[in-house]
Amino acid sequence: MQPIHTLHDFFVRSGAEVNLYHLGRRVTPCELATLAAFEAGDQPWPSPWQGQARLGLVFRLGDMPDPVIWFLALPLDEQGHLSPAPRDAFLQRLLETLGRSVESVGREDGEAVDNLMKDNPLAFTPSLSFQAMLHARATLALGRPASEHLEPAEAYLSGQQGFDWQALGLQGLADFAVRMEADDQARLAVRLPELPGEVLASLCYCLEHVAISDALAGALRERGEAAARAGDIEGFCACVRAMAGAEGRLAGAWYDALLADADACGPDLLAAMAGRGWHHLEHGERLPRFLGRLAECQSADFMTVARDLALIPRLRLPVLMTLREAPTDSPIGRRLAALTR
Repeated sequence: MQPIHTLHDFFVRSGAEVNLYHLGRRVTPCELATLAAFEAGDQPWPSPWQGQARLGLVFRLGDMPDPVIWFLALPLDEQGHLSPAPRDAFLQRLLETLGRSVESVGREDGEAVDNLMKDNPLAFTPSLSFQAMLHARATLALGRPASEHLEPAEAYLSGQQGFDWQALGLQGLADFAVRMEADDQARLAVRLPELPGEVLASLCYCLEHVAISDALAGALRERGEAAARAGDIEGFCACVRAMAGAEGRLAGAWYDALLADADACGPDLLAAMAGRGWHHLEHGERLPRFLGRLAECQSADFMTVARDLALIPRLRLPVLMTLREAPTDSPIGRRLAALTR
């Protein structure tokens, strides 16, 4: 029997039923082939977050009655490739726990596998919204019903039923975001201006992980701009984050308008763009403008954000070229000069 050297090897050779999810910038499905190429050193991690490849793994071995969920944060090197030593240590512990034969792995119950996360240096705890979105995506992928919180969330967001919004559960909003269809998005676009700020923020933290329609994108922009005028920075930035799933022409147009206004470009807005809408920064003029605003914002951690964006494979060269070609008297040039003093 061939030895198991990678997580991909383990899942394939154990016969596990597995669903992988990115848990770095957004909760989105991840192909097993992506993990294989990453562990083989053939490609950098496509969606890094703070120097890590963050993964949610929902899997079942043998006769397990219910899936096990692992949250793993695999360290990356400066090129965005896997730093293998921590992964190798985890694999050794995994194989020692379960035994080295695939046959024994397949018969293990979930308790031993689940216990591997205890005191595991690679384990992490996602935010509540990320956990809710992972649960929503996994139950849909496994053909399981949504949580009991979906029905009241649907009724409230469609305006069909009025009740205390504080009774809404985050899981219900996540289930709604994952399962909504075109009609649901159309009704939500109409309802969005009426939502209380607390509901809006929680809903946006779910919408930021899914594709949204043009009508909903337009409603989010209008609500976000209204929040900005009212001084509601959280609501404003939540709408910007939720715009991550919009078509590039709509999200890009709003980003361009915001980046043209120096007063609007505070640290929270810049973090929302970089953290959730990084793919909308893949633009010849927008990315340098964003990095320039980031450099101008004294309360923003310029190099941390720039370095994190440079780990994204599609942005690495444009970010590095923008930094390298920045005039010495520009905001970017002055920031870089300050680091070398």
